[in-house]
Amino acid sequence: MVTQLKKGILEMCILYQIKDELLYGYEIMKSVRQVFPDVYEGSVYAILRRLHANGLADVIQRESSGGPPRKYYVITESGREYLSRIVEEWRAILQGVSSLGIR
Repeated sequence: MVTQLKKGILEMCILYQIKDELLYGYEIMKSVRQVFPDVYEGSVYAILRRLHANGLADVIQRESSGGPPRKYYVITESGREYLSRIVEEWRAILQGVSSLGIR
């Protein structure tokens, strides 16, 4: 998959995952890798850091039962607005591609 396209799709998928629940980085990374096995672990964490830096996700640290505190991610209001826009764009892209006969 083209790098920029993949990056945008992964960003959308990660935001979608954290829109309704608090998830820690490893949970997010595992679910992404189930769908996109060729994605590197570091790529997921880089996207999470960027989402946080851009104000689209918040990080909440919580103690874990057997190790260092975990970073949990949750979408911000700005993130919700951004997610809504990119999902709308994604649907338009899918419709356009499908109208060309590509499925």
